[in-house]
Amino acid sequence: MKEIYTFADLQDWRKAGGRAKPPIRLGLVGSPVAHSLSPQIQNAALKEAGIAMGYTRFEIAPEELQGALEILSALDFVGVNLTVPHKIPALAFVDEMDETARKIGAINTLKIEGGKLRAFNTDGRGFARAIREEFSVDLRDLRILVLGAGGAARAIALQCAKENCERLVIANRDVVKANALCEQLREFFAGPRVLGPVSRLQATGLDEAASRFQIANVDLLVNATPLGLRRRDALPITARLLAPHLMVYDTVYARGETALVSEARAAGARAANGLSMLLHQGALAYEIWFERSAPLDAMRNALRS
Repeated sequence: MKEIYTFADLQDWRKAGGRAKPPIRLGLVGSPVAHSLSPQIQNAALKEAGIAMGYTRFEIAPEELQGALEILSALDFVGVNLTVPHKIPALAFVDEMDETARKIGAINTLKIEGGKLRAFNTDGRGFARAIREEFSVDLRDLRILVLGAGGAARAIALQCAKENCERLVIANRDVVKANALCEQLREFFAGPRVLGPVSRLQATGLDEAASRFQIANVDLLVNATPLGLRRRDALPITARLLAPHLMVYDTVYARGETALVSEARAAGARAANGLSMLLHQGALAYEIWFERSAPLDAMRNALRS
């Protein structure tokens, strides 16, 4: 089994991957995918469960996505995960989606049944489980600032809203997108809960003055942007605004600390990267594909090794 397959490989799958042992029936579709640890945890789960199949990475460019999904649906695949930049564009090519994916407008898991693509989004539930694991607190007890308004941010914001968080702020460079996301979630914040002078649901920009005010009025800061995937990326928020009272969760992950996690810890904040979210997203995807509980301990051990 190769570490990364391409669209050209899919087009000649019998030659490129059809003879792999165990047979490849699952994978991750995105660009870039070389950094992903999903094969590590999913292959550990498959081995632990005694399921004779493999999980690998597929480097697929945006213009190749439709063709890749058509080929996968025609092959004997069980399903795939989707990552950047495909979570939103893939909506146009699926046959069915669950209500959570429809509400979010983004997907990260596909189950292939009878040649049809069934779409799901496990980002929100995976995030909630990760926050509980990392900080021993539930979303309902937190005031939360989410950086970003794309696919991951939508899923996280919806989960925060569904769990009745104390306060939710969406910060994005394009404030129009942040406002649009807030409007989609307003029904969840229509209750009588009052928090004094600050709005319980709010959209804002990422300028320093606005960010400073919001950070003073939240408990959890979440980076739900792709910033941090590449070493040359700027921080998603100015480092000098990070404060000791914060919990900081970076949905980007790396084997070591991300730059945001390092800066947050230097400021005295508690911080974690996205490995725990990856773990719980992966467990939820496994449960969708095989309709059984995931071997979470085996997956966690593989991630730590």
